Amino acid sequence: MGKMIYRTIVTYGIIVLLFRMMGKREIGELSLLDIVIFIMMAEIAVFAIEDPDRKIRDATVPMIVLVIIQRLTAIISLKSKRFREWFEGKPSIIVTAGKIDEHEMKKQRYNFDDLTQQLRENGTKSIQDVEYAILEPSGKLSIFEKTPTVSAGFVYTLIMDGDIQRDNLEEINKSEAWLRQELIKKGYDDLEQISFCSIDDNNQWYIDIKNERL
Repeated sequence: MGKMIYRTIVTYGIIVLLFRMMGKREIGELSLLDIVIFIMMAEIAVFAIEDPDRKIRDATVPMIVLVIIQRLTAIISLKSKRFREWFEGKPSIIVTAGKIDEHEMKKQRYNFDDLTQQLRENGTKSIQDVEYAILEPSGKLSIFEKTPTVSAGFVYTLIMDGDIQRDNLEEINKSEAWLRQELIKKGYDDLEQISFCSIDDNNQWYIDIKNERL
């Protein structure tokens, strides 16, 4: 037991030291390489702690190699924009001038649930309040709101990714027939052409068409 405690403390100290060498970055800003290295270090640390017959250096050497790889790629990324874009990815514009780019969302494996969640986390009520939204390589969504914002009160999503949100219709005491009739009034005869639709407490509508040319 004492040997395991000793190995745990030593391994912990080594990992902290190596992480300090890798530089300071927020969790949300970690690159793909950083995440892979952290996972591999965690696995190596487990082996080092659980196998008392193996020497500490058997775990330390691979960890140092991983840090060297991370430092080298960081240096190359600073000097080469092409390498940085290939290795870490490029920002993707998800919303342009208030219009959703479904093609880019599919390309990035990014769905409407992800979009609405990150809007809420940013304090943005509705997509109709967004001028531009950029999905960063880290997965964070950078949001630039319209000034002033358009929506007022609570915003209800009525159609998401082409599917009618019946629970939200019930929330505002409306039926699917009412929704279809209102959309026809606005010139949308086919619900299948709509990727996203919402309404706020002031009856302000936001409607986005599938694969609309931006």
